[in-house]
Amino acid sequence: MSLLPANSEIAPAPAPRRVFLLGATGTIGRATLRALTRRGHEVVCFVRPPTGSSRPPAGSTRPHAANERTSLLAGATVRFGDVTDPHSLATDGFCGERFDALVSCMASRTGAPKDAWAIDYQAHANALAAAQKAGVTEVILLSAICVQKPLLAFQQAKLAFERSLIDSGLIYSIVRATAFFKSLSGQVERVKRGKPFLVFGDGTLTACKPISDEDLAEYLAECLGNGSRRNAILPIGGPGEAITPRQQGEHLFALLGRAPRFRQVPLALLDGIVGVLGGLGHVVPAAAEKAELARIGRYYATESMLVLDPQSGRYDAARTPSTGTETLFDYYARLVEGSAAAERGDHAVF
Repeated sequence: MSLLPANSEIAPAPAPRRVFLLGATGTIGRATLRALTRRGHEVVCFVRPPTGSSRPPAGSTRPHAANERTSLLAGATVRFGDVTDPHSLATDGFCGERFDALVSCMASRTGAPKDAWAIDYQAHANALAAAQKAGVTEVILLSAICVQKPLLAFQQAKLAFERSLIDSGLIYSIVRATAFFKSLSGQVERVKRGKPFLVFGDGTLTACKPISDEDLAEYLAECLGNGSRRNAILPIGGPGEAITPRQQGEHLFALLGRAPRFRQVPLALLDGIVGVLGGLGHVVPAAAEKAELARIGRYYATESMLVLDPQSGRYDAARTPSTGTETLFDYYARLVEGSAAAERGDHAVF
C-alpha cells in the first residue's frame, strides 16, 4: 500500500472498460457516471428500486425507465436490487457477466453505527466479493479524508473496508476526499433571509479545501487505468487555499453586499447534547443513534478536513493536494444568483 499525493497530472486515456458503478443516484455518483461515459466506458449502475415500485425480475435492465431515479442516469444501463444482499448483487447486478472495474461512490446515509456497518463496510464487502467473481481487476473507492482520525462508527466501517480492499489483491485507488460543496452550503438560504452565519467557537477552529461534485468525479474517473494512482490512498481537495468557516461566512456576506454577522455556537452546547443523548442511549436505543449523529456534528465542528501530519498530529493544508477548477466561492456565487440549487447531504452540520 502507498499513500501518494493526488497530483493532477493527465494520464493517457485507458481503453474503454466495462464498469460496475455503486452510489450512482447521489450527486457525486451522477457526476462520476457522466465522467466515465465521457471517456467511453460502458457503465452499469446498480441502484435501489424506485420507492413504491415492485422489484424487477432478476437480471432486468431499464436504461431509460420513466421515473426520476433512472432519468438521472442517462447513458448507463440501470439495474435494480439490494446492495446489502449478496444474492441480489450476483443475480440482479452482475448477472453472471464479466466486468473490468468496480467504482463506488456509495456511503451510508446517516453515519449511524447500524447504517455505517451495513453500507460502508458490509455492502462494500458484498460488492467486492461479487466483483471478483465477475472478473473485476480494478476498484476505485470514494472514501473520506476524516478516516485519518477515526473516532466515529462510519469512519471505522470505512477503514475496515479499505483494509479488505487492500488485502484483496485487486488493483485499487482509494480516494479520500475532503469537504463537499453540498455539506457547506446549508447556511446560504438563512443568510439570504437576513440571519447571521453560525460558527462554532470563533469560526477558525477548522479548515478544508472543498471540492465540487464535478471536479471530484473527474478525479475518480481519471483513476481508472492510471498507473500513477495504482494501489494508492489518495487524499484530495479542491482548488485554492484552505478556508475556515469564518471565511466562508465573510465571503457569503460579501456576495450579498451585506456587513458580516456571525453567531458563535459554543462547543459546550454540542458536548451537552452528546452527553444527555449518550446517557439516554443506555436505555433508549433511538437516543443512542441520535447521540452518534451529535458526535458526527461535533467532529466536523472541531476537526479540519485536511491531511493529518502523523508526526505533529496537526492538519496540514500544504500537504493536502488540490484538483479541479471550481471553488466553493464560485459555487456560492451561483447559489446566490440562482443558477445552482443546493442538494445537501445527510452530514451537513447546519
